[in-house]
Amino acid sequence: MREPPVSERPGRRVASPVVDLTVLVPEEHGERLLTGLLPAHRVVRYDPDEPFGAGAESAEVFVPPFRPGADLVERAMRLPRLRMVQLLTVGADPWITRLPAGVTLSTCRGAHSVPTAEWVLMVLLAMFRELPGFLADTREQRWRPRPTRGLFGRRVLVVGAGDVGRTIAARLIPSDCEVTLVGRRGGEGVHPVTALPGLLGDHDAVVLVVPLTEQTRGLVDAAFLAAMPDGAVLVNAARGAIVDTGALLAELRSGRLSAALDVTDPEPLPAGHELWSAPNLIVTPHIGGAAHGLYERAYRVAAAQIAAFAAGEEPPNAVRDGY
Repeated sequence: MREPPVSERPGRRVASPVVDLTVLVPEEHGERLLTGLLPAHRVVRYDPDEPFGAGAESAEVFVPPFRPGADLVERAMRLPRLRMVQLLTVGADPWITRLPAGVTLSTCRGAHSVPTAEWVLMVLLAMFRELPGFLADTREQRWRPRPTRGLFGRRVLVVGAGDVGRTIAARLIPSDCEVTLVGRRGGEGVHPVTALPGLLGDHDAVVLVVPLTEQTRGLVDAAFLAAMPDGAVLVNAARGAIVDTGALLAELRSGRLSAALDVTDPEPLPAGHELWSAPNLIVTPHIGGAAHGLYERAYRVAAAQIAAFAAGEEPPNAVRDGY
């Protein structure tokens, strides 16, 4: 029998069931989806750019939009009956350590893994088959046949061994890649993060899919990049602040490393920033998980988490210890 996705597995019981929750959602589409998925509960729509309206005072569950502003985080924390924040994203960094005691924080782990893994595979193929150079030739109308390295046989280090990291590995292995997983604590088939410095020099690509925490902020600094071998590719599908932008720019300009970034620091990347003109770089505007069906996938996972919470269980995607 197929093992259910992590976002659908039952959690441990932590409280009494709740018959009727009030859930605040940020858009009409979300209101319609969650109303159908959670028929036993009251779903109330709010406008993220306006003061909360009627129904907010009784809301126990708050669903932020995909990219909430800092003011919305502060406003949500003042909801008088707030008991749960259910995210539509995997990244939880705006909320970690800021919620009042007793408020459950749950992510949307499982909703965006496949599109993110496709993005990683796309940029790795583009870099190792040297697609940016061929695109430049196309613009200049130059016919320049030449061999490229290829992705097959490459050693790829995936930093982050959660649902996204394992989904990436599952797509790289059929491409004849040798994949090494690194996680916070390690385990079966996963190296602990303390082993990372010794692994960097043995891999052709490093893929970042870790959450932004105090431990991972600035993880990829000058020393980290210097430990990567010549010609290696850095892929960031996590958060921009995990990478030291200045250190990365120095390596890109030297021609020693290449990179693909779906996230940047700063973000959004302003016009005129040095990253826009850096060589050996692909930048996309934080769209790794943004494929068709995004909302439906996210709200299905969110509904499963809220239903578990309403049943008195800890949601499978509940954030513990900053993860």
